[in-house]
Amino acid sequence: MSREHVYTTRIVWTGDRGEGTRTYKGYDRTWNVETPGKPVIHCSNDPLLGGDPGLPNPEDMLLGALSACHMLWYLHLASSAGIVVTGYEDNPDGVGETMPDGSGRFLRATLRPRISVEPGTDTAKADTLHKEVHRFCFIARSVNFPIEYDAEYVEG
Repeated sequence: MSREHVYTTRIVWTGDRGEGTRTYKGYDRTWNVETPGKPVIHCSNDPLLGGDPGLPNPEDMLLGALSACHMLWYLHLASSAGIVVTGYEDNPDGVGETMPDGSGRFLRATLRPRISVEPGTDTAKADTLHKEVHRFCFIARSVNFPIEYDAEYVEG
């Protein structure tokens, strides 16, 4: 039997310069993500759409959530499989497209984890776990674009 999980957060637009949305260029594309009991995340729109390039945008956050979810499940599955991971970092990228009417979507994402494992680890076995992650990760199971994995393993 399945169980439901409820997640809550609050999004607060912070971009009113005093005139609201009276003109398209008259307001900032900034907001805060406020999750109860957690630090506030200051965000902006994609710089291509007038956002602040120094702040995370929704696309950054989706890619980060996808990568983090994959990492956490990978670590869980590795531990269960007897594979000792001593380090994990990822440099994922997502490819999107924008249509002439301004609508957009992600076409695909590629996760590129660099995983440190104990010497003598069966890296072929370690690599098979990435396909298993997709069965469990909430984020990966929820998106409608393909996710590829290009992992690198380092002993040490």
